[in-house]
Amino acid sequence: SLPAKLINGGIAGLIGVTCVFPIDLAKTRLQNQQNGQRMYTSLSDCLIKTIRSEGYFGMYRGAAVNLTLVTPEKAIKLAANDFFRHHLSKDGKKLTLLKEMLAGCGAGTCQVIVTTPMEMLKIQLQDAGRIEAQRKLMAAQAQISSSSPEPAAERRPTATQITRELLRSKGIAGLYKGLGATLLRDVPFSIVYFPLFANLNKLGQKDPNVKAPFYVSFLSGCVAGSTAAVAVNPCDVIKTRLQSLQRGVNEDTYSGILDCTKKIWQKEGPTAFFKGAYCRALVIAPLFGIAQVVYFVGIAEFLLDMLPKRQA
Repeated sequence: SLPAKLINGGIAGLIGVTCVFPIDLAKTRLQNQQNGQRMYTSLSDCLIKTIRSEGYFGMYRGAAVNLTLVTPEKAIKLAANDFFRHHLSKDGKKLTLLKEMLAGCGAGTCQVIVTTPMEMLKIQLQDAGRIEAQRKLMAAQAQISSSSPEPAAERRPTATQITRELLRSKGIAGLYKGLGATLLRDVPFSIVYFPLFANLNKLGQKDPNVKAPFYVSFLSGCVAGSTAAVAVNPCDVIKTRLQSLQRGVNEDTYSGILDCTKKIWQKEGPTAFFKGAYCRALVIAPLFGIAQVVYFVGIAEFLLDMLPKRQA
């Protein structure tokens, strides 16, 4: 049922995000730093420096936004894919690869309604620590050369404050900055992910009418998720750069997808499009592995089935 699918998708998203959020924070910071003042050299370096400067909970900066909105996002994504697969297979025949890709395309398109504002807010909160650390480093260097007092630390805005400011200055469009880049990332991701997962998962089914074991769904989700994540990483880098409202010292600003692509290619080289790719693979693999296990095991169906029994 649709309510069960939405509940399963939401539970899957909450569990997955809680497990992998620190890696996602590192991915955002690595993708956003340009060739000017580089703060981090790798995933481990970023996490170590974050813990030292911001404490353990600094790794979860922006997690509240993600945890709040990931439930509808994952629910829409998984339920939409099932919806399109169901309607594309009404003739009773097995879905062709093209139809599986069309279903994934539909799911990716639907999810951006929630994904774009979620990513927009999350990126501001995740990257604030990098910009503040860069500012402190530059201030320390200036202090050494001029012996001027260190400037006071700026208060970091909350998600609510960012939302209010964007709505006040730009309206609802402010929360949907980078919508085109989000579509450019999420639609190809879903086109790759869902058909690949479905076919890998089928390999573990002894009977077409019986669900695959949970470990097969988990491994299928991990493999399909990491493959799709790396494939669309260039689009994710562009999306992250476009959605960042604050810039570090000597960092470029961008007017759109083409301008961003051109500047990254010219100033940072083609390898810059794969910044944070391994971080993204490490985030997406367990996230979708966990999501598919929860979704296919059907925790919601179990809870909904138990409800009338308890009343009885």
